[in-house]
Amino acid sequence: MTRFAWLPEFETRLQTAGIAAHAEKEAPPARALRVAPAEWGLAATVAAQYGCRWAGMWAEADEARMRLYCVLDYAGDPLLLSAEAPLETPEFTSQTPHFPAADRMERHARDLFGVIFTDHPDPRRWTRHRAWPEHWHPLHPDQAGDSPAPGRTPADVDYPFAPVHGNGVFEIPVGPVHAGIIEPGHFRFHAAGEPVLKLEERLGYVHKGIERLAVGRDPAALARLAARVSGDSTVAHTWAACQAMEGVTGVEVPPRALALRGLLAERERVANHLGDIGAICNDVGFAFAHVQTARLRERWQRRSRECFGHRLLMDTLIPGGVARDLAAAGRDALRADHVALRREIGPLFDIIDDHPPLDDRLVGTGVLSREHARALGCTGYLGKASGCNFDLRRDAPYAPYDTLEVPVVTDSEGDTAARVRVRMAEVLASLDLMDQLLDAMPSGETAAPLPTPPPDAIGLGRVEGWRGETLAWVRFDDEGRIARYFPRDPSWFYWPALERLIMGEIVPDFPVCNKSVNGSYSGVDL
Repeated sequence: MTRFAWLPEFETRLQTAGIAAHAEKEAPPARALRVAPAEWGLAATVAAQYGCRWAGMWAEADEARMRLYCVLDYAGDPLLLSAEAPLETPEFTSQTPHFPAADRMERHARDLFGVIFTDHPDPRRWTRHRAWPEHWHPLHPDQAGDSPAPGRTPADVDYPFAPVHGNGVFEIPVGPVHAGIIEPGHFRFHAAGEPVLKLEERLGYVHKGIERLAVGRDPAALARLAARVSGDSTVAHTWAACQAMEGVTGVEVPPRALALRGLLAERERVANHLGDIGAICNDVGFAFAHVQTARLRERWQRRSRECFGHRLLMDTLIPGGVARDLAAAGRDALRADHVALRREIGPLFDIIDDHPPLDDRLVGTGVLSREHARALGCTGYLGKASGCNFDLRRDAPYAPYDTLEVPVVTDSEGDTAARVRVRMAEVLASLDLMDQLLDAMPSGETAAPLPTPPPDAIGLGRVEGWRGETLAWVRFDDEGRIARYFPRDPSWFYWPALERLIMGEIVPDFPVCNKSVNGSYSGVDL
């Protein structure tokens, strides 16, 4: 299908529903439409009926206006929908009743900006629940600055978890502090016996102020900040931010730099999948797989440090290219590593895929249906394991993937075993892609200077990170510095999916279900 060939029909449907949609300044690669704030929710209804996937939402504000943006994806094409209201009455209808994925991002915008969603189904706060006074919004232009109530945050003992009533129903609180090095998050289970009737999550305990920290930075400093949104996705978030900035400045990123970015992204994918495959097996007592994948992942990350300067590939991407070239010796070492890893994971993956005691715990456990995965906006391995056949590298290809044939493996079962199978297939596919990138590695420069962006320029970056579609929204001010940055991690959609797929499972299966999803706390605790 020709890019955006569907858009005229979609605009006709908006008009039929009584929505006046106006073309806005584009944010490459997205087309842009603006609607009235009272039609914000109705536009979501039309989009849902048309078959669009809801891909993210954020707010902006200046001295006069509150502005909302959301990304709607159809056939790989991003449509940027916006609406604005006077700052003194920032009222919009909610998109949550039509796209469940919008719930927490609308609540996040309400907490930070003071946006009023007139028909949002959940009035509870989401971000930094007890750290700020009830009516103080740190990103609202009239309230920007230090918190009026500094000091230690009160204990979050009064958060109104939704109750479940009935004979024999009891609550199990887990967290926010866990027995390990993971970040804090509270899980409130309602159960009757062992089966889980309802899980409700409470996140936001490590709010970092990413959106405020971005303001006033130059492009290089924003890239460093993006690398720290979620440490396990440093390549994905940095690439998305760089892509957004490069799209509006018109810089021509050197072909060698683009090939190296692809190589780095696939290395990040392999490292995380290896770690998670082993951890999933370990959560059900199959420590052998955990030991083997941990060994392989450690060797892989040491090579990343040797060739690119950092085990997790932190700060390897910069606006306009990459920070470090790959030497000829490094290229040969990577090729040898790929051969060795294929040789070792072949029999290991065969065991994991067909080991009866492991199957007993993974097959049929934590099923996420295709309908729920799509309604919640899931991409990446979580969506693919539930039959959602989408991958930006294939469906909206960007360099260097636009010259490669990217295999996309999906599964129809939607259970924990399917998520493991998809991960294993992606490891093998990434090895093939990296070999292709190394074989066709262009010569030349690895970075180009970033021109000064036009005043008030906006850009959207979209990258297929190892968890799935990763977005970055960037607006420049009149001096070429960052006025607004919003990173959308796939975990915004993964966490609600975990609440859904655990229903009906037994409480002891929660750890393996959680690990098979592996949402990032840091990715949503902005």
